[in-house]
Amino acid sequence: MTQDPLAPFRGAELAPFANPQATEPPGTLLTAGAIDQAREAICTWPGYEPTPLVALPGLAKAAGLGALYYKDEGGRFGLGSFKALGGAYAVYRLLAGELEKRHGIAPLSGEALRDGGHRALTQEITVASATDGNHGRSVAWGARLFGCRCVIYIHAEVSAGREAALKAQGADVVRVTGNYDDSVRQCAEDADANGWVVVSDTSWEGYREIPGDVMAGYSVMASEIVEQLGEQPPSHVFVQGGVGGIAGTLCDVFHKAWGAKRPRFLVVEPELAACLHASARAGRPAVVEIEEETLMAGLSCGEVSMIAWDTLASGADDFLTVSEDLVAPAMTLLADGPFGDPALVAGESAVAGLAAALAGATAGALGLDETSRVLVIGTEGATDPEIYQHLTGRQAA
Repeated sequence: MTQDPLAPFRGAELAPFANPQATEPPGTLLTAGAIDQAREAICTWPGYEPTPLVALPGLAKAAGLGALYYKDEGGRFGLGSFKALGGAYAVYRLLAGELEKRHGIAPLSGEALRDGGHRALTQEITVASATDGNHGRSVAWGARLFGCRCVIYIHAEVSAGREAALKAQGADVVRVTGNYDDSVRQCAEDADANGWVVVSDTSWEGYREIPGDVMAGYSVMASEIVEQLGEQPPSHVFVQGGVGGIAGTLCDVFHKAWGAKRPRFLVVEPELAACLHASARAGRPAVVEIEEETLMAGLSCGEVSMIAWDTLASGADDFLTVSEDLVAPAMTLLADGPFGDPALVAGESAVAGLAAALAGATAGALGLDETSRVLVIGTEGATDPEIYQHLTGRQAA
């Protein structure tokens, strides 16, 4: 740790792009009924509890902010990330729908699927997904929980630790040459050839329903945040990009909750994988080639999710990028709590939003000042403990 813990963030380049298409209100992604249905289902799952929204007053003061809140998703269902909500919920919805379609069984509750009484039927179904780690882990867990087969595709740069975590959930794992987008394409091709059902967190033309269920699962986290903040919405939200699923969900739910009082919404991506940033600049979905893998593995995406883009194109106020050299300092800052705040374990993809917020705050940019109330999303804990130790020099708690 440097003498000034905020030194790495001072003067950091963010490449901010103010979205000229931002409107009030943004495009609608999820119905109120879909949000309520997801929460009613997920709240009954074993081990459900809201994840903490942690106030960081020491860091806020040091950065020149009025308040800073960190939604810590590291403990979500023991899977280490917010994605535990989405993939598993989509698997549940898929299986309930398939049993109705194939066998005329009225849509079953999650409890009815978990009790094993329909296991002979659900085991006839195979779900497949491509992942950088966290989404696939959720899909595999959901398949195990609700009783179907699961095949997960990972690309060349996914760590051995994350591969092992997938296998521990009972998934068959296929590693492909290339990047995340290559694994998405291979998964889709193999699923079509084998009669499997793809459970993806990204959407494309003609494939929207299942990714919509994934995002409905994510809305549980968004609803928790609304309740945890109560009558005082934040002034700014910094959220990671990736394909746009969590950003689109938060943007939609926060607008529904806070309307005209909704916060300034900033989407943050790695410089090495900024498909949303490129799309905002182009005014339409754009594809970027991943020439070098980012440390922020869960954000290594070159193509946007179409349903997420439908909301972000008009709902996000700013698109930002952060450099690789901010990842380890941000993780270490949270681990050490040098300003008297609670120590937090954050994985590589969890800190992009925090890094951008600190860079903006220390520069007096992005409308940030001592009156700002900032929310950042800690999307994952140490989902690969070896990588966490390598980057921070600390053991994951």
